[in-house]
Amino acid sequence: MSQAHENVTQGQSYSASALFAPDAFRGRARERLRKRPPAGDLDASLPADIGDHDLNIGRPVSHAFEGPPRRAAVLVPVVAHETGATVLLTRRTDHLSSHAGQVAFPGGKIEGTDATPLAAALRETEEEVGIAAPDVDPLGYLDLYQTGTGFRIVPVVALIEPGYRLEIDENEVADVFEVPLAFLMTPSNHQRDSRIFRGVERHFYAMPYRDNYIWGATAGIIRNLYNRVYR
Repeated sequence: MSQAHENVTQGQSYSASALFAPDAFRGRARERLRKRPPAGDLDASLPADIGDHDLNIGRPVSHAFEGPPRRAAVLVPVVAHETGATVLLTRRTDHLSSHAGQVAFPGGKIEGTDATPLAAALRETEEEVGIAAPDVDPLGYLDLYQTGTGFRIVPVVALIEPGYRLEIDENEVADVFEVPLAFLMTPSNHQRDSRIFRGVERHFYAMPYRDNYIWGATAGIIRNLYNRVYR
């Protein structure tokens, strides 16, 4: 499905603060983000920097996977609206075998053909939503994120220009939407929620925005973006 994406932002006027202008974000991100992927991406013996476990210290761990951690990469696409930057997110289709219906960043497993986590994030982004590598300006890396489902995720933060075109893989992506960066970088919007998973209460960040419930690893990565760039 091809779609011109000139302005699908919900609540783009959330804040006109100069902190969230594209140039201000670019400068802060280039200064404060990692310049290289975290070492734990290639060395599973190193602990992940952050993860689902952060809000569950002292609670039993109940994993939904067996075997070694799986490498993954996501793109955190910040859309450079002059009226205030936004973050592009997807909602996964309901029939997928894992994380069905959840809000997510474009991304997925790092394949053997991917030279770097950046290459994987760019490939997955083009496959899922049609935004190609030449339209993406990578700014740096967030911390390695470990999920309870066995993924060690390298998040790549990047700027994209507004007016991008979408080619959505409807098998994987049900929706694409933007959320104001100002909303996501406001700590009072970082709620803590919990659910019972395999008989154990698991706690996580949640950032409900209009009809979209942003939670779990996606919310944890957004929290890390706040800690790195705006705290």
